[in-house]
Amino acid sequence: MTPLPPYFFGYGSLVNTATHDYLDAQPARLRGWQRRWCHTALRDVAFLTVEPAPEVQIDGLIAAVPDGDWDALDKREFAYDRLPADHQIRHALPGCPEISLYAVPAEAQNQGSQCHPILLSYLDVVVQGHLQVFGEAGVEDFFASTKGWQAPILNDRQDPRYPRHQQLSRTESQLVDHHLRQLSVEIMHERPV
Repeated sequence: MTPLPPYFFGYGSLVNTATHDYLDAQPARLRGWQRRWCHTALRDVAFLTVEPAPEVQIDGLIAAVPDGDWDALDKREFAYDRLPADHQIRHALPGCPEISLYAVPAEAQNQGSQCHPILLSYLDVVVQGHLQVFGEAGVEDFFASTKGWQAPILNDRQDPRYPRHQQLSRTESQLVDHHLRQLSVEIMHERPV
């Protein structure tokens, strides 16, 4: 039997398979961690990370990293540390493959702000992926289980700044907007200079 390659666990944009070409993507669940929006000195905007939370479980996607070649994925996720997560992830794979996740070190995390907002084009990609994999209930769970919504959202849909942005259907955009209204998140239309 050929050994399984290593896998990554994605919980944000990596759930959207249109943003990568890693194979054998399938749903999985991470125990003991929760999503949070944060900003670091390594990036100009706020983005998702995970932090330890013993009683929490979040849905995401695992996908194979061919030949254990992490180089391209490590470059994409350059603001994160890659951490082993094999025993914290429930999945349908046979055996116990190596599974890693990416997380920003706690000491490097800052709260998003008007100078470091969440890009709507990034959030759109994350929600589109969760909708495709987990349906509307999965989207609702994403918004409910993610912390850090105090960071404002920069509406860049007309001129997306996120490099892996995707075209959303009108229904998908309305779903994102509905959940943002439910959370009373501040929407910015111009970034302060």
